[in-house]
Formats: sequence, C-alpha cells, structure tokens
Amino acid sequence: MKNRWLWGRLFSSIGVLAAVLVLNFILFRIMPGDAVSTIIDPNFSPEAKDRLRELYGLDKPLLEQFFIYIKQMLTFSFGLSFLSRKPVWDELLSRLPGTLFLMAASMFLSSALGIWLGIKAALNRGKLAERIVLRAGAVTASFPGFFVQLVLIMLLARTFSIFPLRGSVSIPQPTGSISVMLDYLWHMALPILSLTLMGFGGWALYVRNLMVKALGEDFVLMARARGLSENRVIYGHAFRTILPPILTILLMSVPGLVSGAVITESVFSLHGVGTFLLEAVSGHDYPSAGAAFYMLALITVISNLLADVVYGLVDPSVRVGGRDQ
Repeated sequence: MKNRWLWGRLFSSIGVLAAVLVLNFILFRIMPGDAVSTIIDPNFSPEAKDRLRELYGLDKPLLEQFFIYIKQMLTFSFGLSFLSRKPVWDELLSRLPGTLFLMAASMFLSSALGIWLGIKAALNRGKLAERIVLRAGAVTASFPGFFVQLVLIMLLARTFSIFPLRGSVSIPQPTGSISVMLDYLWHMALPILSLTLMGFGGWALYVRNLMVKALGEDFVLMARARGLSENRVIYGHAFRTILPPILTILLMSVPGLVSGAVITESVFSLHGVGTFLLEAVSGHDYPSAGAAFYMLALITVISNLLADVVYGLVDPSVRVGGRDQ
C-alpha cells in the first residue's frame, strides 16, 4: 500500500511536469511575434539565414522540433540563447544561485518570524499581543507584493538611501571576496525584507490556529498536571504535535515563492532566473524562456512531491487512503 501510494504521487508529478513541457512548447510558438526575426538580420545573405535556421533547428517540421525540445529539457542541454548567443545552461547557472538564495532566505525568515509570532499569539489569547499579530497578518496579506516592494524602494532606497536602489551588485564592484559578499548581501537585503514582510503574516495566523487547538488537548493538560515547565509543555509537547503540518506547508509554499521571486527580481532588477525569464519572453528567446520555465516548474513539482511524501510519512492515514492499515 505504501509503495502504491508513493508511485501514485511520483507518476502524478511526472504528469504535471509533462503537461508543463507541452504547454511551454505550444505557448511560445503561438505568441505574437517571430523568433526568426530575433536571430536573423534582414541584411543577412540567404545562405547565412539558412545556416542560422539550421543551427537553431528552425528548418525542421514542428513535430520534430517538439521531440528535440523534449530531449533538450530532459538532458538539460538547452542549446544557445537567441539573444545572447551563449549556452542557455551557462546563463541559468550564473543566475540560479541568486534566485535560490532569495527564495531560501525569505522563506526561512518569514516562516521563523511567523511561527514565533503565531506561538506568542496563541499564548496570549484575548490580549493585545494576539490582536497585534492578527491585524499584522491580515494587513500583510491584503497588499499586492509589487506594491509593498515599490513602497519600500521609495522609502528605504530613494528617500533615506539605506539600501541600494536596484541591481545585485554595485558598479563598479568592490575588491576583495569579503567586500563582494557584503556588497551582495546589502543589495539582497531589501528584496528579502520585502518577501519576509509579505510572508510572515500567513505563517503567524496558521501557526496561531494550530497552537490554540493543540494547547486545548488533553495531553497538554496532563503535561501541566505532571508539573512540567511551561517551555517544555509548549515546545516539547504542543509545538511538537503541529510540526508535521508546518513542514508540509513549508514545502507547499515554495511555488508561491517561485512566482514571488520572478516579480521581486523584476522590481529590484536582480540578476536571477526571474529577470532572465522576462527578458527571454519579451525577446521571443524560445530556448531561454523554455529552459527558465522548465527549471522553475521543476522546483515547484519537486517541492509539491516532497510535501506529499512528508505528509504521508507523518500521517499514515493519508498514504493508506484514510484507513489505518
């Protein structure tokens, strides 16, 4: 039963990824504009135009282009960019660490802050602390992300000049590895802060509701009756029981962070996969756009699969169809 459940989740994830690949291939070819005009100058000779068409596979039938595209995606051989004429994989490798750092740092900070505030709110029911957390969570969830980021840029980058206005590094770059690292962290601080502010409220509300329910369970009352310290009751018993759904939500929040990273990189002009994707779409760069979408979809599908697996491991009733077998 466990193996059947796991294989079912795996095949479902493969099906989603296959659908993404097909849609990527179709959408980029029905978009307005022409990829040929992007890479072929009108002044080129007919021989040069034919050579470029052959180089990028544009002279082949659409079905054959599709199979070439699928092979490239599965082997991570994404070909050459129409715009930069460089290997797409090299372009992605230079940008992927920045996107992953942005996502990981914002997810860690927003979840840690939200979990801490959610616990504090649950322990102070009916008090001012709980009302502040509830209102802060509602306010942060009500504003569009790009609006919050533009306000932060206006206040903290343009008005007070605390953070850089845009970019991932200063121009000219500082010398020395430590100076380069500090300069990069300085540029990333405001984007990470914006994603943290937009994400912690949902975590706080979710954890607060889970903790309120857990603190009312009989095992918590029994732990207090045994004379255990309050910290041990809260973190060793109540919080421990809500860890499984928290881990699941943590993994399921990755797709939202992926879309948030694309918008954030565009707003702050960061050197990441998000800006690479937007540039490729606007320039009809099929190899680059398809590869960027594929990488982001791969991260999303793997995260959802891991969330299913983790939830199935901590809750056996899920993987056996709700029956305790």
